[in-house]
Amino acid sequence: MLNRFFGFFFLLASGGAVAQDFYLLVGTYDSPKSEGIYVYRFSSRDGTATPLSHIKASNPSFLAISPGQQYVYAVLENAKEGKGGEVAAFGFNKTKGELTFINQQLTGGDHPCYVETDKTGKWVFAGNYSSGSLAVLPVENNGGLSPAASVIQHRGSGLNPQRQQSPHVHCTLISPDNQWLLVPDLGMDKLMIYRFDATTGQLTTGQQPFAASEPGAGPRHFTFHPNHKYGYLVEELSGTVVAYKYRKGRLKRLQRISTMPAGDSSFAGSADIHISADGRFLYASNRSISNTIAIYSIRKKGRLALAGHQSTLGNGPRNFSIDPTGKFLLVGNQNSDEIVIFERNEQTGLLKDTGKRIPLGKPVCLKWIPVN
Repeated sequence: MLNRFFGFFFLLASGGAVAQDFYLLVGTYDSPKSEGIYVYRFSSRDGTATPLSHIKASNPSFLAISPGQQYVYAVLENAKEGKGGEVAAFGFNKTKGELTFINQQLTGGDHPCYVETDKTGKWVFAGNYSSGSLAVLPVENNGGLSPAASVIQHRGSGLNPQRQQSPHVHCTLISPDNQWLLVPDLGMDKLMIYRFDATTGQLTTGQQPFAASEPGAGPRHFTFHPNHKYGYLVEELSGTVVAYKYRKGRLKRLQRISTMPAGDSSFAGSADIHISADGRFLYASNRSISNTIAIYSIRKKGRLALAGHQSTLGNGPRNFSIDPTGKFLLVGNQNSDEIVIFERNEQTGLLKDTGKRIPLGKPVCLKWIPVN
């Protein structure tokens, strides 16, 4: 199954994409219009989405799909009675498009906002925003989770007194070779780098312990280029993207570029970052007054050139995702309770409104699973 899955994405990256259906899974914050995780059937033929199922959970703000797509993990972004937040495990029925609850475990900190699985599917990483910590949880044979095997607590602060009085882990991203965990900490202005042992689940400080952001920048999310030679960091507070050369757990800064449209001097609130499967374009979201997706072409040696900005046609684009065929880009506008579906020009990278919408309260994470 895994070989077929990765073979499919190789075809996508090499221009051999074919239209098919996918399950679109959406994590949300609790609101009058949402409670839990929602599953849709999305057609890459025409960009339409049909609701299939829903499972209740408490603030499942970020999701991760297991390598074989049979399990889904969701952080429950709470700080319940001082005991911290939790991460929940679900089984996913690929025939019916339905989630079934398995179990949940504490993440060792407050308000977990990011979850990731390692490439073996045996470990889950959760990042705790409010407490500035991260946890490693073992995966059981049935896809459920055991209690955290380790918790790492960050220490430090940043320049911004409102947002950086303490550490705030915002992402726990495993490297393509499964040997390094990259952890942007918004509160410390550092992108932490940990060596990961997939046999024991142990994290140790990398030979390069971190890559420092500019004071007050607020590093948030990181992504790798498909060629694994470059990585890109979006910085929430400064509204910037940093391009790095990447090799074996080491980062060398290449460029720092604004995400903001000309004339927009409001708070950037830059949130999410993704690269097209062909490696040609990078996208980053801004929750500023203009509410935009910044679009960049990726040039030689990993450097970025601004191609344009697209209004998200809503408020608070916390998360967005390119569908697996590369034809569409979907934006979760958290504050206007709607997912907006854009058509993506694969030659220019630019976006065009399809007019199609998915009404849903506070959508904050979009993930994909192929339909068999």
